[in-house]
Amino acid sequence: MLEDLSRFADRARPAVLGLTRIAVSLLFACHGAATLFDVLGGAHGKAPSVGEWPGWWAALIQLVGGALVLVGLATRPAALLCSGSMAYAYFSVHQEHALWPIQNGGESAAMFCWAFLLIAAVGPGSFALDSLLRRQPGQQEQAARPAVA
Repeated sequence: MLEDLSRFADRARPAVLGLTRIAVSLLFACHGAATLFDVLGGAHGKAPSVGEWPGWWAALIQLVGGALVLVGLATRPAALLCSGSMAYAYFSVHQEHALWPIQNGGESAAMFCWAFLLIAAVGPGSFALDSLLRRQPGQQEQAARPAVA
């Protein structure tokens, strides 16, 4: 029973990772869009002016980096940039208020940081444009044909 469950989990891993990548990056991109364009509930405070450090740049990374990770294009470098931006946000904005994320309001920054670091480390999983673009033309047809001995 446990062995069957383990085999199922191993087969499902790429799809679950791909769906997790999509969900995390969609939320991240929405946060950037809300800050930059005052949509989806707005900027949660004063929207930064164009080019303003660090708020405008953070929102741009959230929108563009989140969109790249969402579609699975340049996934690992984009996820690493997203992770780093959230680490910066946590330590430069939240950490000064209290030690723990639950105390300083940095839970989402910490979660995004670790989620994107995981995606950067293990890759995009299924449903990523990177894997489609890497595929050579005719690769599917060759894989479908039986080997001739």
